[in-house]
Order: sequence, then C-alpha cells, then structure tokens
Amino acid sequence: MPDSRPEITNPVVSTGFDVVEKPLSGWEKLYNNGAARKILLPAALALVWEIYARRLNNPLLFPTFSDTIKALFGSIASGEIPRAVVYSIGMLLKGYAIGLILAGLLTAFASAGRIGADLLETLTAMFNPLPSIALLPLALIWFGLGDGSVIFVLIQSVLWSVALNMHAGFRAVSPTLKMVGQNYGLTKAGYVVRILLPAAFPSILTGLKVGWAFAWRTLIAAELVFGVSSGSGGLGWYIFEQKNQLLIPNVFAGLLTVILLGLIVENLIFKTIENATVRRWGMQT
Repeated sequence: MPDSRPEITNPVVSTGFDVVEKPLSGWEKLYNNGAARKILLPAALALVWEIYARRLNNPLLFPTFSDTIKALFGSIASGEIPRAVVYSIGMLLKGYAIGLILAGLLTAFASAGRIGADLLETLTAMFNPLPSIALLPLALIWFGLGDGSVIFVLIQSVLWSVALNMHAGFRAVSPTLKMVGQNYGLTKAGYVVRILLPAAFPSILTGLKVGWAFAWRTLIAAELVFGVSSGSGGLGWYIFEQKNQLLIPNVFAGLLTVILLGLIVENLIFKTIENATVRRWGMQT
C-alpha cells in the first residue's frame, strides 16, 4: 500500500543554501551580557578617574581613585562611614514612609471626586517645582534643631512626585479593565487590590523611584546644613566635616558612598520589586 503521507518519509534534500548559525565573538557575548556591561562601565570610569587625577597631580583638588578607595576602607574600618550610613538611612526611611502614607491618602481623596483631583493638581503644581531644601530654614524655625526639621523636608521631597504618579496611574487604567473587574463581582477591596493596583503599579513604581531619588539628595543637602548647626548627622555631615579638615580623599569617599547606596537601592530593591510585579505580570518587557 503506497504511503499517503510521502512528505513525512522522504529525506530532506539540501538546496545548498542551508543556514549555519555563526558563533558569537567574544566582544558580542560581552556586549549581550547585561551584568558584564554594568561591571565594565563603572570600571572604565574608575580608570579614567585614576588617569586624570594622576595627570592633574593635585590631591587637594582631585584625589586619585586608589586614594579614594583607601580612604573609603579606612573610614569603614574606623566606623565613621557605617555610623553615618545608619543615621542617614534611618532618617530617610522615616521621611519616606510618612511621605508615602500622605501621598496615598491624598491620592485616595483625589480619586473620590473632582474637587479632590483639582486639589491634588493645584498643590502639585505649587509645591512639586519647589526645591525641598529651600524649606529647611522654615523647618528649623518651626521644628527647631532636631530630626523633625530634616524629616519635614524629606516629606516635601517625596509627597508630590509619588502622589502625582499614583493619581496618573489610576486615571490611566483602561475602562474596559475596570468593567471586567466589576463584572466579576469583586468587593471594593478586591477590586482595588486585584484590578486597580496592578494596572496602575508601573506608574506607582515610577513615583516611588522618583520620590526616593528626590529624598536621597535632599537628605544629603539637608545634613550639610543641619549638621553644621547640630554637630551630628549622617553622610552629608561626614562630607562637610572631612572638607573642613582638608581630607579631600575622605570627601570623595563620602560622595562615592552616596553613589554606591543609590546604585544598590536602584539595582537591588527597586529592580527586585519590578521583576516581581510589573515584569511578572507582563506589563513591561
């Protein structure tokens, strides 16, 4: 009996134009490796830093990268930088947490009706462009020489950017998606948790990142001013104190610590949250 499906049994005849996969070169493999790129780029910048500083040959103006690293490890070993980091992070978390709570309440009020939305838009237009550090003199008058002054300016730096992104995220949720959630008969809490929050979370996460960046740089600037008055503080005060003693490598070590902490928060904390939420949900590629 002849085979009714000859295409299954017939051998494949080569046409002479078979595609052969070309192996990637070492440079192409390196270029396609995200982790390698993120390591090599800072290393290249450090090399440029070292070469430029050695050519300049003025440690009081621009120390070498190697001297900065020595100063960094020396300050870590002495406990100066760890104490400053703990102080700064503790202060930042207080202001950041209060700012997030207030942003959530303000966004909820804005989502309840037009008056709330108009109020949020008006307040954001007024206070979001205002540099938070500009409020520090008033904060010192209102709250005195204490943590309350710094926390106040941190709240100002976090509140408006987070609230604005939260509100924009909720407004951008598709009406079709909202109707789907309502048709499932979800409770109000379930509707918010299962429909609104996941749909708006990319914008919310953007607001959290922006709020963190604003709060971090505001904290360092506030400590530079506040630390002068109180004689204590975190990384900002450490940098100011080392500058007064003309320990310029230690100043650069403090600045490098600020940068490293920012990179850690961005690439570990926020990246982990992003991978566990919006990327997992298929809302970003």
